[in-house]
Amino acid sequence: MTAETSGGTPAATRCGFVALIGAPNVGKSTLVNALVGAKVTIVSRKVQTTRALIRGIVIESNAQIILVDTPGIFSPKRRLDRAMVSTAWSGAHDADLVCVLIDAKAGLDEEADAILNKVAGVGHEKILVLNKVDLVQREKLLALAQAANERIRFAKTFMISALSGDGVDDIRQALAEMVPAGPFLYPEDQMSDAPMRQLAAEITREKIYQKLHQELPYQSTVETEKWEERKDKSVRIEQTIYVERESQRKIVLGKSGATIKSIGADSRRELAEILGVPVHLFLFVKVRENWGDDPDRYREMGLEFPKE
Repeated sequence: MTAETSGGTPAATRCGFVALIGAPNVGKSTLVNALVGAKVTIVSRKVQTTRALIRGIVIESNAQIILVDTPGIFSPKRRLDRAMVSTAWSGAHDADLVCVLIDAKAGLDEEADAILNKVAGVGHEKILVLNKVDLVQREKLLALAQAANERIRFAKTFMISALSGDGVDDIRQALAEMVPAGPFLYPEDQMSDAPMRQLAAEITREKIYQKLHQELPYQSTVETEKWEERKDKSVRIEQTIYVERESQRKIVLGKSGATIKSIGADSRRELAEILGVPVHLFLFVKVRENWGDDPDRYREMGLEFPKE
């Protein structure tokens, strides 16, 4: 399908990468999903659920907008933390536009302040997005927008609620106008370039967080080991949940396997909805000690392994 002008002649297409930068839990994943209109990135109450640069792809009139949902930027303490922060900033520098998300309720706190300081060094046009505005009085919002714009020159400022969708259409239209002229890079029916295996792993990881967000430390990962499309159109998926200690494995399994059965049922249900076919999901839990220091695990997650 070719975009057309009102006169029926083909319109010049536009296409570009847009990086979403912000502290953990400001709503980047929720905004990506709202802009795309489908679930592309996992959304969790636990911070740091987005590890790699998972892209959502939006078609708006004659433009293709490729969203780079970067890991939340925070003060890194462990090697995995440093890898995620490095990935986030490389995503910002490599994109055509940068959306800086700030939690309107939190305001210009220490995390937002550090991000504004660093994003000033990114050479692309920047857009300010104040999220969760439904939780804040209008006067406070206007003061917050003014304070942020005094710090950095933003091309545009938007006040939205990514969760309710309020204001999301305005951002989508603005991004379509601002991305550079050029051909589409992805087929128009392709919502995300994240492989389905990765998306399946992300969904299962989200279900683990929902069940065990207080009990299980952040150092757990899910890998899709097998993906078989069967003759009856169903999909058979085998995934392994890796934890660092035997005590964590027992937590994931639960008494008589009840917890992992519940995680599997929730993940299977969502995968079947996304794929539109029956899903047979098999989950295994294994201990992989010190996986956070293994370069191969980082490459599998789309992260660069930090030397230090």
